[in-house]
Amino acid sequence: MAEACTPIVNLDGVERHFGAVRALDGVTMSINAGECVGLVGHNGAGKSTLMGVLAGTGTADRGTIAVNETPQPGYSVARAQALGIRCVFQELSLCPNLTVAENTRIYHPSIRGFGWRRRAGALIREKLDEIFPGHGIDPADIVQNLAIGKRQMVEVARAFTKTDAPLQLVILDEPTSSLDAHTSSQLLSFMRHAVASGISCIFISHLLGEILDNSDRIIVMRDGKVVATDLANRFDRGKLVTAMGGIEAEVVASVSARSVDRDSLELRVRARPLRQADARALTARKGEIIGLAGLAAHGQTDLLLAVFDAASRKTDRVQVTEPVALVAGDRQSDGVFAQWSISENIGIRSLSKLRKGWLISAALESELAASWGKKIGIRTPDMNSNILSLSGGNQQKALFARALASDAGIVLMDDPMRGVDIGTKLEVYELIRQEAQNGRTFLWYTTETDELKNCDHVYVFHNGTIVADLRHDELTEERVIQASFAENT
Repeated sequence: MAEACTPIVNLDGVERHFGAVRALDGVTMSINAGECVGLVGHNGAGKSTLMGVLAGTGTADRGTIAVNETPQPGYSVARAQALGIRCVFQELSLCPNLTVAENTRIYHPSIRGFGWRRRAGALIREKLDEIFPGHGIDPADIVQNLAIGKRQMVEVARAFTKTDAPLQLVILDEPTSSLDAHTSSQLLSFMRHAVASGISCIFISHLLGEILDNSDRIIVMRDGKVVATDLANRFDRGKLVTAMGGIEAEVVASVSARSVDRDSLELRVRARPLRQADARALTARKGEIIGLAGLAAHGQTDLLLAVFDAASRKTDRVQVTEPVALVAGDRQSDGVFAQWSISENIGIRSLSKLRKGWLISAALESELAASWGKKIGIRTPDMNSNILSLSGGNQQKALFARALASDAGIVLMDDPMRGVDIGTKLEVYELIRQEAQNGRTFLWYTTETDELKNCDHVYVFHNGTIVADLRHDELTEERVIQASFAENT
């Protein structure tokens, strides 16, 4: 961290309300030049709302914002950009129908005239190469055709590009949530380099190890308030969890290896990746939790979608014997129905048991949503509120509730823990284990290696093929990483 503690941003008494919900309750904080501030708190603590106010996408109901010690009345996105404040949002803000280069141009209106696409493309390519060597992204790519991890990489790189406007502060809201371990390491290394060069960062993550290892100072939020702030080296994991309002616990409670013969269990899924030339296939049996691992965008999501598709029509490549539900990782594109209530979003996969005659019973729908909302801990005063009134992590809980409330014997999980806090993860892990003991089968793609410890069996993917097939007792982080970079093991 820079020696001189020169404040870039001061927030004083910031409040924000959404109806009866007080999302921010008198927040006061400052960000100094050349420091990385870790911001932590459970889902619904107010972190993303506060960063929206600082980025100009949300307006404070009360309180003041000062940048470089100058008050900023009428603060807006344009004003934040002009002052050198950028934000990488948890819910990505790229225009999906535009190219990577065109999305970069939105940040930089000074790029104009003949050849502007080429110049914008060169700018973003240079930054992508710097942050994520070997990224495989072309500036001419249409954003909606990119995997979510690559979209995250574009959004991060775009935030650090510079033309004529200054760059003082970059807000990184869960920037590693859709990145694999290798790409996350590249980003965190670059972030520390950027901070050393004098740029400030606010770093939000539910992975407390990332916060402790990469922050100079840590701010803890709970229920819309700042409840603790100190130098990072004065925190440890237990102190952070306590400040957040939780109880210290191991994030992952590993499953026990099965003593039964796998082949004796009822087969639920047999699937061969599209590029698999040999006979190696993924199999999932009744009551199993099957992990899909490897670098992001190497065929794991494609296989899950193939299984989902096979539940409604026969294919030679995939056999499915039970109804299927999907928990999407990219909740905005593939998960939530943005115009519907929380109850409607949960009940949509269970319409057959919500019917009364020819109609859907609102009472049964509300009862189902309330029951699963309580089980999974969705934080809201009213389940009939719009789904977008929830924080990102609570939206993800609603998607879990939708799948687990359904009749699906097979649940597909596409890296679903993005932006979910530690307490919720523990609760969801326990729910998954209980449901597996009751006979449900889970196919779980995750970019978090620790989560694989919850799995009975793990398949590692590389370039669209299965390159390793690991039993629970064979599973180590080293074997997964080694296989992720290998063509065959």
